[in-house]
Amino acid sequence: MPLEKKNRRDKWTSQFLEHLETERGASPYTRRNYGQTLREFTAWHRQEQNQSPRWKILQRHHFRAWLRHLSRNNLSRSTIQLRFSALRSFYRYLVKKGELAEIPIKRISLPKTNKRLPRFLTIDQMTSLLKAPLMEMRRQTENASTSSDASFPFIRDAAILETIYSCGLRISELCRLLVQDIQWDDQLLRIMGKGKKERRLPIGAPALDSIRYYWQESQHPRLPHLPVFLANHRKNTPVYPKLIQLRLKKYLCQSGLDPAITPHKLRHSFATHMLNKGADLRSIQELLGHTNLATTQIYTHLSTKKLQAAYQKAHPRA
Repeated sequence: MPLEKKNRRDKWTSQFLEHLETERGASPYTRRNYGQTLREFTAWHRQEQNQSPRWKILQRHHFRAWLRHLSRNNLSRSTIQLRFSALRSFYRYLVKKGELAEIPIKRISLPKTNKRLPRFLTIDQMTSLLKAPLMEMRRQTENASTSSDASFPFIRDAAILETIYSCGLRISELCRLLVQDIQWDDQLLRIMGKGKKERRLPIGAPALDSIRYYWQESQHPRLPHLPVFLANHRKNTPVYPKLIQLRLKKYLCQSGLDPAITPHKLRHSFATHMLNKGADLRSIQELLGHTNLATTQIYTHLSTKKLQAAYQKAHPRA
């Protein structure tokens, strides 16, 4: 196979992954998963056809064969859906660049995923979790030999948890939050979400107070371009998803909650509590930054359960 053609195909995938980061503002997880899908498909095609995939001439039957391969390897339905979602995005990019007239994986029937209700914390559980960082700080600082700097991570973590729950943020959105994104007088946050879509969210007074306290105690340099939450206060480096996940696990254990709960479950808790307190679905859609209302509608199942319980308890003919 001519080297020129091979390099051109490699260039397409490289440019696509760069496009995800620079133009679409995709999260590191999306870029990692899409890159992994393209590498897996390429490896499978080389094994089957003894050559790298020639993206412009691949037909529907090639992708149906890959679907059968994935199914034989006992991948879950949701994993298969994600693989093909990555391929669709890649081919939309090629169509946009004028390399292809249409996407070759249209009308391929994929296994339907089972709808799972999002897991969430109750209000009492959430309250206990929000208190956990400062309780842990007090416990550790009772030791006279503990440096005052040791309290900064706990104060920061308290502010992080308050902010995620107050605004329903994605963890990637929280990590990208800058000092200049906080509108103190209006109690708003400027958020750059998926696809570089900007939205402004209300933020509660407890979360703002937590941020102020964290900045004051850590002597956070309040320069507009700096991250709101720092992993290293000497180098002004931002917090990152893995750090938040590890710290959250610690506080979940301390609160007697399941340590497998992820930061994203705090976002689910935000949405569920809002809906159960009377917020309409459209408002929650805007707050969460969902493009489609259908993505938000899964929370209505949780609200319906509450309505059914109230009906059974209160209606004389239930």
